[in-house]
Amino acid sequence: MTTQPAASSSTDELDTVPDTSSPAYASRHPLARLFDRFASLVTRWAGSPAAFCLAVLTVAAWVVTGPIFHYSDGWQLVINTGTTIVTFLMVFLIQQSQNKDSVALHLKLNELLSSHRAANNDLIGIEDASEEELRRLAAAYLRLSTQSAADAPGSPAKGGTVEEPVRQTVES
Repeated sequence: MTTQPAASSSTDELDTVPDTSSPAYASRHPLARLFDRFASLVTRWAGSPAAFCLAVLTVAAWVVTGPIFHYSDGWQLVINTGTTIVTFLMVFLIQQSQNKDSVALHLKLNELLSSHRAANNDLIGIEDASEEELRRLAAAYLRLSTQSAADAPGSPAKGGTVEEPVRQTVES
């Protein structure tokens, strides 16, 4: 499989990792590096028992103050506004951490694929395939799994690969 030469600003030769979500990008830009550290810190804290307890205490305090404020519209607006703001901001922080984890996971899987002789190396970078390509590949693996090991010439156990190409190879 041949690949196109990567652009000089790209952080990987296969263009499978967007520049803005790659670890190399974060290390070159101080603001991105700061946001990456902040997002990691906040998402770790937000998933902690202490954060959950703080959220429960906040809701409990809001409920207890209901009779004091006669369950007014302003009283309801406080919890609605607070939860909306927290949710809105957390979406971006969690997505940053998810992007980083996803890149790391794909790199680990790519390493496993590339290190195993019988593996289908066409699967490296498959996360960029279209939904139709992924469906065709899944169908090919499903057909492969239903064949017996003795009858399956393309069986990974026999060092073969799935017959259907995932995507067209690019000639340089």
